[in-house]
Amino acid sequence: MVRPLSNVDPSLRRCWHPVARPSEVTEQPRQVLLLGEPWVLYRAGGRIVAFADRCPHRRTPLSLGQCEGDTLQCAYHGWRFDASGACIEIPALGRGARLPPAARLSGPAGLAEAHGIVFLAPEEPIAPLGSIPEADDPSFEAGELPTLVARASAGLLADNFLDVAHFPFVHAGTFGAGEAAEVPQYAVVRDDWSFTMSYEHAFANREDPGVAAGIRPLVQTRRLSYRLTAPFHLRLRIDFVEAKGTNVIGFFIQPETADSCRLFTTLWRDDLSGDPARMAEAVEFEVAVLREDLRIQESFHELALPLDPTAEVHTRADRTTLELRRVLSDLVAAVEG
Repeated sequence: MVRPLSNVDPSLRRCWHPVARPSEVTEQPRQVLLLGEPWVLYRAGGRIVAFADRCPHRRTPLSLGQCEGDTLQCAYHGWRFDASGACIEIPALGRGARLPPAARLSGPAGLAEAHGIVFLAPEEPIAPLGSIPEADDPSFEAGELPTLVARASAGLLADNFLDVAHFPFVHAGTFGAGEAAEVPQYAVVRDDWSFTMSYEHAFANREDPGVAAGIRPLVQTRRLSYRLTAPFHLRLRIDFVEAKGTNVIGFFIQPETADSCRLFTTLWRDDLSGDPARMAEAVEFEVAVLREDLRIQESFHELALPLDPTAEVHTRADRTTLELRRVLSDLVAAVEG
C-alpha cells in the first residue's frame, strides 16, 4: 500500500518548491521553512543565495545574523561566510588562522526565479520547474495576491485546485452560484511529470461589461485548461469564448511544516486595458475565492493526500485529481527506487 503524502515526505526533497517572492528577499538574512526544514535566503552581489539555516559550528540559525556586503555573519560566535558558503573568518582564532575545511554552509541543489517566485530544490530535482507562458507575454498584466499561510496539506490543496466538481457548493458566494453541478466529460493528458486537462462549460459572466450594456448574454461559455507540474506547481487558463480575453491563475504551494503551507497566487490578465482599479478588483475577487477553498481545506483532520487509489471512492468527475495521485505516487516510487 502506498503511504499518504504528507507535507514533509522525504521524496519532496527531490522537487522544486516556491519559498518567497523576490521582493521579500533583501540584503539581510530571512528564514523560510520548507518540508519542515529552515533555510536562510538573502541577496549577495544582487543575486539571491540560499543555505540551510544553521551554522556548522553550533547549528545556530544563520537568519539571526547579519550581512555586511556579500558576507553573512553568524550571530553567535561571529563566524563569517562568503556567498559561496565558504567560511572566511573565525574571530576566536585570530587573523591568518587556518580554518577548518568543514566550516562551510550547505546549499540547495537548485535555486531559481521564475514568473515572480523564488523556487528552491533541496536535492537534485526529479521533475522540471513548471512553466507559465503568459508570465513572459507582454500582452498580459500580472496581479499578485497576498501570500497566505494555512493549516493545510499541500497535496490536498493541489487536489482542490484541480477539482471541478466543487464549484457550485464551495464557491456559491463568488462564481459558483447558478453553475450546473454536472461535470462534462473531459480527458486528461499525461506528459512525464505533468498533465493537462481542458473542457468548456456555460457560466454566468457577471464580470463582463458587455452584459450590462446588452451586447452579450449573461450566460456565456468559458474554456478551462488546467496544468499540473509535480509536485505542486499549478496553472489554470480561462478563455472567455464570447467576451474574449484570458485569465490565467498560477497557484504555487510551499509545504512549510507537517501542518502548514504558504500559498503564492498570481493572476495574469490580457483583458483589463492596463486599469489598476480593475486588476485590484480581480485580485480581491480571487482572494475571496481562495478563502472559500481554505474554509474546507483547513478543516481536514488528516493533513495528507492519500495516494492509494483504493483509499477513496472516485468517479469520472475526478479524473484530474486521480491523475494527481498517480503522478505523485510515481514520483515517490522513482525517488525511492
